[in-house]
Amino acid sequence: MAYRDGARGAQPAARTASPAGRGVSPTGPIAPFPHCSGARPPAIPAELVPRHVAIVMDGNGRWANQRGLKRTQGHEAGEASLLDVIAGAIEVGVQCISAYAFSTENWRRSPDEVRFLMGFNRDVIHRRRDQLDSWGVRMLWSGRTPRLWKSVISELEQAERQTRGNDVITLNFCVNYGGRAEVADAVRRIGEDVRDGRLSARGIDERTIGRYLYHPEVPDVDLFVRSSGEQRTSNFLLWQSAYAEMVFQDTLWPDYDRRHLWQAIETYAARDRRYGGAIDRSADSSP
Repeated sequence: MAYRDGARGAQPAARTASPAGRGVSPTGPIAPFPHCSGARPPAIPAELVPRHVAIVMDGNGRWANQRGLKRTQGHEAGEASLLDVIAGAIEVGVQCISAYAFSTENWRRSPDEVRFLMGFNRDVIHRRRDQLDSWGVRMLWSGRTPRLWKSVISELEQAERQTRGNDVITLNFCVNYGGRAEVADAVRRIGEDVRDGRLSARGIDERTIGRYLYHPEVPDVDLFVRSSGEQRTSNFLLWQSAYAEMVFQDTLWPDYDRRHLWQAIETYAARDRRYGGAIDRSADSSP
């Protein structure tokens, strides 16, 4: 693991077998469980399925409050939603899911909720790691190390090691992550390399910055989804989402499942992605 000024360096994309007795079987990854309703993914052409979906899993606290429960119980209920969404992403052909599990701003929450979220994220990774491994999920961690519990870091690193040989889908688990923090860490590392003569300042461009992000091998975000009805990015994957299609859904995260993801993907597939270009339709039409 490479760290620099508290930021995690990009991890190698090595492909090695999982440890014997766990993870992907000798015959390959197993299919994830079907949706309880029997729902199947929509028939979307492969070229219209987003490669990378970023998800802000919002609404846990409101879901709990509506039911007279503690906010922490809302976070607990959201675990099943994430697992179902990963299963649905595999079924429809998404290559990467980035899940916003704990932001650099979440430290502002009450000490009790922060302690709960630290332990909860650690335990979710621990108890779901083998299941995700068996599905062929490659797990990555994006975020900063300072303030993060050592036990959380240990579980994240173990998940990365155990699943690095998988290639069905990538789960980028973002813990103690902030989009501005990631760009700041990249700029700091670039400055160090310019200072030490490993990089020329004259040649720095957008591609240079991209190479210094936490995981430069992960493609840019195609579809940015947020549950709960809020319509903001909340400092999530700012650089990678420069041309992402935004879909905001009203469903609170604990009520969210793969069918909502599929709806968001259908919305994405129907959009015209021009990346700043434009076509004069009237000029192209025949008289």
